[in-house]
Amino acid sequence: MEPRKVKTADDARQIVAERGLTHVKVGAFDIDGILRGKYLSRAKFESALESGFGFCDVVLGWDSKDQLYDNARYTGWHTGYPDANVRLLPASCRALPWEDPVVFFLGEFSGKAESVCPRAALRRVLDRAKRMGFEAYSGFEYEFFVFKETPDSIREKGFRDLKPIAPDYFGYSVIRNSVWSEYYRSLLDLGEQMDFPIEGLHEETGPGVIEAAIGYDQALASADKAALFKTFAKVHAQRQGLMATFMAKWSKDWPGQSGHIHLSLKDIKSGKPVFFEEGKPFTMSDTMRWFVGGQQRLMPELLAMISPTVNSYTRLIPGFWAPTDSAWSVDNRTCALRVIPGSAKSQRVEYRVGAADANPYIILAAALGSGLWGIENKIEPEPVVEGNAYDMKLPEALALPRTLWEAAQRLKASKMASEWFGEEFVYHFAASREWEEREFRRHITDWELARYFEII
Repeated sequence: MEPRKVKTADDARQIVAERGLTHVKVGAFDIDGILRGKYLSRAKFESALESGFGFCDVVLGWDSKDQLYDNARYTGWHTGYPDANVRLLPASCRALPWEDPVVFFLGEFSGKAESVCPRAALRRVLDRAKRMGFEAYSGFEYEFFVFKETPDSIREKGFRDLKPIAPDYFGYSVIRNSVWSEYYRSLLDLGEQMDFPIEGLHEETGPGVIEAAIGYDQALASADKAALFKTFAKVHAQRQGLMATFMAKWSKDWPGQSGHIHLSLKDIKSGKPVFFEEGKPFTMSDTMRWFVGGQQRLMPELLAMISPTVNSYTRLIPGFWAPTDSAWSVDNRTCALRVIPGSAKSQRVEYRVGAADANPYIILAAALGSGLWGIENKIEPEPVVEGNAYDMKLPEALALPRTLWEAAQRLKASKMASEWFGEEFVYHFAASREWEEREFRRHITDWELARYFEII
């Protein structure tokens, strides 16, 4: 049996038996989008298919550097860090090309932990979409820098003077993707083998930066593919003596790294797309217009879910291909929301505010939830922006928070967020972002030392 043909628990048992496996690799994504996992024995795996398995819930109570939150309600020293249950997802089975014949299965936190699980938060939005009569589709695009470095070398260098795989600005260069064709081809092959197929792969503008467009799919499957792509693109690079980073901006001298999402809806009963209507301005149906209106209105209060790190906010500056306000446009890349007119099949909205550092489940929940809220409440967008959005005076209500702390406060106060994503999820996620900001403020930067040490 092929891994992607596995659909049920019985199928999962069958593929493990056919491959003669003694152990299976499993994992679940945490609040930062980090894949936390382990190997399970065959007997333990088969038991977990029925009742799940225990995973110390500290993975939901610490940050990306394994430092414990001191402000979490869900877990902490006050709970003793018990096990959280993880439900295995048989249909997530994937081959691991470098571990053949071992297979990998994705899990999702369940029971009490489901309230703070990123994948479950997205499911809640999609369940609501179904009740509204819609099925959501999405596709992620990621920019990431690749370096001739190793985990040891970057630390020995103190993360300075890193060497990209190629120098200078060479956007869309056929020279670059031909010289590095073995790397490009192996990444494309990995996408096919692990079912996150890459529709487009090209050199972006900057030294060693690449953009990958992952195939369009139903929203939950699309988020799974995006999250797995980010993890295994890094694994793939390191196994070749390289390193890939998805942080929003690694250098002040180069553009940041985006994580754009293309979104559309279909009517569940008819299966027809609902964003296109002939004769309407920009062929935007009322449904699409309200969807964009909701995204625009709520982007400032949901930004912590979209730009979740301190580093995210270094990217949101004028002139670096990233938006600074929740403006919308038609085929205009200076805006946060780009409506892309086309046929009924291709008409969609590109959610351009996102960076590569966002958790795919969480940012997609925000992008879809806000749009669906707009449909539900028939929210009209502000007038369409034409020309350079950076030069225009937009309503103050459209301005995006400028820091992670401010964004976390806006999220905590959002009634829509609590209703759509769950009160416990919003509390936990906002607390984790406050912690992230406080951790940053404990440190002294090179900029501060150079500016103040002697002269002040």
